[in-house]
Amino acid sequence: MRAYPTIVALSSGAGRAGVAVVRVSGERVRFALETIAGTIPEARKAAYRALRDRDGAVIDHGLVLFFPGPASFTGEDIAEFHIHGSRAVLSRLLAVLTGLPGLRLAEAGEFTRRAFEAGKLDLAAVEGLADLIDSETEWQRKQALRQMEGALGRAAAEWRSALIKAMTLLEAEIDFSDEGDVGGPLIAGAVAEAQGVLGSLRGALGSFVAGERVREGFVVVLAGPPNAGKSSLLNALARRDVAIVSPIAGTTRDAIEVRLDLGGIPVVLVDTAGLRESGDAIEAEGVRRARQKAAHADLVLRLRPPDSVAERARSEDADLTVATMIDLGGAALPGEVGVSAVTGAGLPELIGIIAARLGKLGQAEPALVTRERQRIAVADAAAAIERARVLPHEQPELIAEELRLAVRALERLIGRVDVEDVLDSLFSGFCIGK
Repeated sequence: MRAYPTIVALSSGAGRAGVAVVRVSGERVRFALETIAGTIPEARKAAYRALRDRDGAVIDHGLVLFFPGPASFTGEDIAEFHIHGSRAVLSRLLAVLTGLPGLRLAEAGEFTRRAFEAGKLDLAAVEGLADLIDSETEWQRKQALRQMEGALGRAAAEWRSALIKAMTLLEAEIDFSDEGDVGGPLIAGAVAEAQGVLGSLRGALGSFVAGERVREGFVVVLAGPPNAGKSSLLNALARRDVAIVSPIAGTTRDAIEVRLDLGGIPVVLVDTAGLRESGDAIEAEGVRRARQKAAHADLVLRLRPPDSVAERARSEDADLTVATMIDLGGAALPGEVGVSAVTGAGLPELIGIIAARLGKLGQAEPALVTRERQRIAVADAAAAIERARVLPHEQPELIAEELRLAVRALERLIGRVDVEDVLDSLFSGFCIGK
């Protein structure tokens, strides 16, 4: 294994806390443990120790753990120091550790990058870990956890194995077709093997839209005429003042977005300009953007203030009419939901309906393909197989070349080839201690 400098970082949250965790990884871990904690504790068992600097002065008392490589997260020796989470204690321990020869502070994502390079995680699992750290809702947590546990990597390994089997059949046909121990033409069998992979790849691609929505959030747009209560409803659902509320018509002129967790579902709620004809160029542009947002939303809430008619819905599933200001005498018609942003009446019912509507857009199982990079790799593999299956069987060399391109796309998917730029971008988004 390639030798790296030993790295040190705070792996728990920054700031004042009851407990902080400092992680060390690399070939100098045993030296650091002996210097700071006195001795190396038994593997994977917490030991209570006085942590001292090189002059013997006590820094803190805490728990120390040792994870010997290669059976560790990074594949290297790892130590963890669980200390009191004061800034002074943390600062002193980090200063003492990085003052030891051969130890330095870790860069963003460096622990995880070492795990990837040691073969502990494939690239799809690393992306799942990044999504798990960033997850805010239950749906996001489940999807990211499935990715981190290697669901896409396992699928890619199965696809790759089947394609290599097909390529083996083609090679046998090309090289040994005249040999007596080769049982006739094998090209049809190879194409059939690849065809099975193609069906699975198409299924994975079909999950992409739902997977991306779970990662990024389902878009729900608040639409309606001026003073329909859109900004008030946005604030009520967000439980904080996000948008300016005013009796003056046309207060909101551009889209205002807020990320919410509604029933465990990630939602991007968008407040838009009131829909009306206007001679004001700025407001007219706001109305145009509002209509554009509504046209591409997963769900549009058509707000209808008292004594008015709701704008025509796109479809029963894509739109929901909301009667606002029921505290001021507004009332819901059949098929509508009545709410009051002032009293909170009807809000739990509205949230439940939104969650149910968006839940239909998801899947029983979390999606396999959740990022654009993954979608492109899977689509490239599928396209190569599509080209292979329509080639004449008299050209096995060309069929084999297309299958080789499909295999390479799958290797790109899990990070075996052509991933340096992806790695630099991905790991830069990790926190320092991960």
